[in-house]
Amino acid sequence: MAVVGHPDAPRLCALGLAALQHRGQESAGIAAADGHVVVSHKAMGYVSEALRDEDVAKLKGHLAIGHVRYSTTGSSNLMNAQPIHVTYKRGSLAIAHNGNLVNATGLRRAMEEQGSIFNTTNDSEVILHLIARSQADTLQQACREALDKVEGAYSLLIIDPESVVVARDPRGFRPLCLGRLDGAWVAASETCALDMISASYEREVEPGEMVILDSRGGIQSLRFTEERPASMCIFEYVYFARPDSQIYGRSVNAVRRRMGEALGREAPAEADVVIGVPDSSNTASLGYSQVTKIPWELGLIRNHYVGRTFIRPSQEVRDFSVRKKYNPVSHVLQGQRVVVVDDSIVRGTTMRKLVTLIRGAGAREVHLRISSPPITHSCYYGIDTPVSKHLIASSHTVEEIAKYLQVDSLAYLSVEGLMSAVHSSEGFCRACFTGEYPVAPPESASKEVFEGSLSAGSPETD
Repeated sequence: MAVVGHPDAPRLCALGLAALQHRGQESAGIAAADGHVVVSHKAMGYVSEALRDEDVAKLKGHLAIGHVRYSTTGSSNLMNAQPIHVTYKRGSLAIAHNGNLVNATGLRRAMEEQGSIFNTTNDSEVILHLIARSQADTLQQACREALDKVEGAYSLLIIDPESVVVARDPRGFRPLCLGRLDGAWVAASETCALDMISASYEREVEPGEMVILDSRGGIQSLRFTEERPASMCIFEYVYFARPDSQIYGRSVNAVRRRMGEALGREAPAEADVVIGVPDSSNTASLGYSQVTKIPWELGLIRNHYVGRTFIRPSQEVRDFSVRKKYNPVSHVLQGQRVVVVDDSIVRGTTMRKLVTLIRGAGAREVHLRISSPPITHSCYYGIDTPVSKHLIASSHTVEEIAKYLQVDSLAYLSVEGLMSAVHSSEGFCRACFTGEYPVAPPESASKEVFEGSLSAGSPETD
């Protein structure tokens, strides 16, 4: 999230981050600038915990960038929280990064061999080092040189005392848009953040585009690399984005509704009631109900004070979250043949516990329908799916998964059905479903790949 050219930029940035809380729940931070210096604050926890009113009030400036972290490289601790704020030969600088760099390991190792010192185990810090090493005269030129060296997924915000650089990787893996508010510029991953602060949507940042926003309201756009085939993350529509957002030029809610409708046509069931697994599957379950003519009911109540299970940083926390996240509505489920619509199955452990809950509430039959294809391959572009051997669909048939989950039937949406929901057959990354990676995966799939670089006695590793 960025706000540029507004006297209340840090506070507006914090409000926008609250709307983007679903994209990361481990830490939150803001870096602000007043034309002279960049200052920052970050802490572990949700936005409400990490960015208290008194913390934000200390951040003075008419430029601000912010970040909510969901770790895909580097462990979950304050050291790796963003924005990453540094001082270098040209002054102060901070970066916020959404995505994952597939060649960060090689770049970092080479720089360490040459004497570079890294303060985090985050791949985003590689970009800062590349900028600091540049002999270019301007930040814009240095950023352009740095981005020419990195590969993978990145939607970036880089702030110095007088400007904010907004950049999106040449394949457009992760979403990024621009908006306007009272003459100020706003940038965000999703339009729901613009809605939160009453900013108007202007347009998407194009893949391979760098936008320079200055404190006087100026804007400059340039392409920093040659055009490449678009590879927008389809999983943003499946799970990650908020339904009230518009990303990649499409309404998330509308796409999810069409996914449910396609699923209903492909895999109907003889049942009495359709329920969704809240919240990301609500819209798809409504689409499924509409096509199959099976009544939709609110069969699961979600505790909204518990974070999103998929993006919790450890399996132990995910397992605990399931037990306290959902409560079945017994009078809806008792004695019924129930169709449960969910967006995806990753490991299967979460869904198995959920099926047990639903059966315990009296469901006579449980028919599971998934509004995306089986996840068979890891993502290396900003979604923290585990290595393939831990993905249940990578080594089990649909029938075997159904038996493990203890459901009466199981069906997934086809790749063709998913693509019909976005009204396109190309332009999207579907690697997690097909194994067809648009950019070669990194040499190490571990998100703790840089942990060994830390000294054994540092406080962060104790």
